[in-house]
Amino acid sequence: MSNLRTRLYNLEPSFLLWVVLVGVLALLVVYPLFWLLVGSLYSPGSGEFTFANFATAYGRIRYIAAFRNSIVMGLAVTAACAVVAVPMAWAVSRTNMPGKGLVRALTLGAFIIPPYLGALAWILLAGPNAGWLNSALKRFAGLEEGVFNIFSFPGLVFIIAVYSYPYLFVFTSAALDTVSSEMEDAANILGARKWQTVRRITLPLVLPAILGGAIITFLEAIALFGSPAMIAIPARYNVVTTQLLEFFSYPVRVEVAEAYALPLLAVTVALYLLQQRLIGRRGHVTLTGKGGERRMIELGPWRWMALGGCLAVSALSVIMPLVIIGQAAFAKAWTRGFSADNLTWSNFHYILFEQQATAQAVINTFLYAASAASFALALALAIAYVVERRLLPLGGLLGFLCMAPFVVPGIVLAIGFYAAYASNPFFLYGTAAIMILAFITRFLPIAYANAGAAIRGINPEMEEAVRILGGGRLLAVRKIVAPLLKNSLLGAWLLVFIPATRELSTAIFLYGPNTRVMSVMLLNLTDEGRLEPAAAFGLLLLIVIIAIVGLGYLLIGRDFMVRRST
Repeated sequence: MSNLRTRLYNLEPSFLLWVVLVGVLALLVVYPLFWLLVGSLYSPGSGEFTFANFATAYGRIRYIAAFRNSIVMGLAVTAACAVVAVPMAWAVSRTNMPGKGLVRALTLGAFIIPPYLGALAWILLAGPNAGWLNSALKRFAGLEEGVFNIFSFPGLVFIIAVYSYPYLFVFTSAALDTVSSEMEDAANILGARKWQTVRRITLPLVLPAILGGAIITFLEAIALFGSPAMIAIPARYNVVTTQLLEFFSYPVRVEVAEAYALPLLAVTVALYLLQQRLIGRRGHVTLTGKGGERRMIELGPWRWMALGGCLAVSALSVIMPLVIIGQAAFAKAWTRGFSADNLTWSNFHYILFEQQATAQAVINTFLYAASAASFALALALAIAYVVERRLLPLGGLLGFLCMAPFVVPGIVLAIGFYAAYASNPFFLYGTAAIMILAFITRFLPIAYANAGAAIRGINPEMEEAVRILGGGRLLAVRKIVAPLLKNSLLGAWLLVFIPATRELSTAIFLYGPNTRVMSVMLLNLTDEGRLEPAAAFGLLLLIVIIAIVGLGYLLIGRDFMVRRST
């Protein structure tokens, strides 16, 4: 007993803090997933464990079809993204195509535009009745019916693909930027043509990165909620995420939703592990130790066609949607097009001043996002410091728990939080607390990955010097580590804050009457057919996101998002 007391007395306060942080991590990550599993095996009526929930979840053809539809949709989106993103990445990274900076900027624009806002834009552009493109064809081509129908399976695949291709673009371009030209030069010397060299040398070298990016693209597509809610539901094309929402309609069947979500989680985990294995193999044949030079391929007059193809993709994902969203936001009636008598500020006045719910949603969005970013970064920094400095045993387990939410789709995580915190003893459903906690957990991997990378860049000898002089570890962190990490931590904070402001998949299951956020409110406005206020709302959100990205460029560097997010 005396030895135990002596050990407890000699413990640093920092050790006790780490133990508390471990408990917080368990509550945020382990507890919701545990209750997700338990709830799927629990019968509310009898109070006994049962597999009946799985039988109900997959006992109807309609439910099985939704899962199959999600897989088909994900494969179609991935294929479409590969056809677009891989040639774009090759043109930007390895050729003399002009306008590379513009193409990269527009690709970043496609990444930061919320997919559900893009879906709203394309409803306005390609709606079967009054969409701009169909109206133009009727007027100028004399057609009686429109050609485009965004409320269809091809429309859904198109909408998701134009906002998912940046994932595959970033993976592929990053790999191409590290491939040496030596083997390509050897192939050219032996008589291979440019296209043969690309097909037989370049693409095989970056194939693991392409496959890794394709898996991430697939996972993002099948876990997305906003675009399917706006496109697939009117098209009567049921997918997993919309089916999960149906289980939460009256009568609420949470236990069935939990059982239905587990296979999606299993697919996500399996594919993520495969992706990590592929990425781990990336580039092992390209590292010659000589720092090989990467020479640009001369395209001749084809370089302008390559630029035109890249700009065409950007027009579909960024330019045309921004034009139609801007027009609808300032229009009395978006179907009347551009005209002076159709301009108005009333949509912005309505969402900011006339409707308390929309104004409150704006406040909630930035309050929850800022709180989640701050708490996630503080927790991630503490855990990363423990792991990198090996202060506690099983540090690898802590790191694993921090990264675990990355493989949990937002909609599955929300169901887990509902199961864990909506009822006794917490009763947090519909409160700001459950929204912030879910956002913290959802984006903790981003904060942890950046915090860990930043801490690895600091020599621990400076901290040891503080301790030799009598200071504790907390003093070393406060005086040495934190100042050195200032820019890195700011970048990590922004990288959590930005996606938290646009998060929908998690929020849609957890919000209450007073805790709506802008993403939920925009979806509600669209469902109600109030497209002009919805466009104004979406434009406001997008302006804030762009301003934050610009601030990050100004304070940290022009490539801070690409460098940290990959």
